[in-house]
Amino acid sequence: MVTKHARFAAGCFWGIEAAFKKQKGVTSTRVGYSGGTTPHPTYRQVCTGTTGHAEAVEVGYDPTRVTYEELLTLFWSLHNPTTPNRAGPDIGTQYRSMIFYYDLEQKHAAELALQGEAKRHRLPIVTEIVAAGPFYEAEEYHQCYLDKAGH
Repeated sequence: MVTKHARFAAGCFWGIEAAFKKQKGVTSTRVGYSGGTTPHPTYRQVCTGTTGHAEAVEVGYDPTRVTYEELLTLFWSLHNPTTPNRAGPDIGTQYRSMIFYYDLEQKHAAELALQGEAKRHRLPIVTEIVAAGPFYEAEEYHQCYLDKAGH
């Protein structure tokens, strides 16, 4: 089996990870920090808003069972992409909406999906589409947090 990777940020990573774990064809998930400048940040550092990182979910998937476009559809459904630095009650730069692409094919798919999503909203989409840079895995207690908490 060939595993591909995708990375998304759409608010608190706990709920986003839980949703992707349920998606057919997803083979792995892990939560962490991406998009910033501080190497190996801690959760406490990311929460200060000074690291530049967003809470992100790294998704491993089997492209014969789920397409990247299907993952993008799920991503859009999980948050309001018109609210900057916010997802539900969570406010701060670490909760911003981001798509991290691994190759030009993912970049193009993300841009097309954003154009389609924009037609569904009155306000402009604030989702950033950026090349996947370093991913710093979050502390162990954040991994599969909602499963551990019995949700």
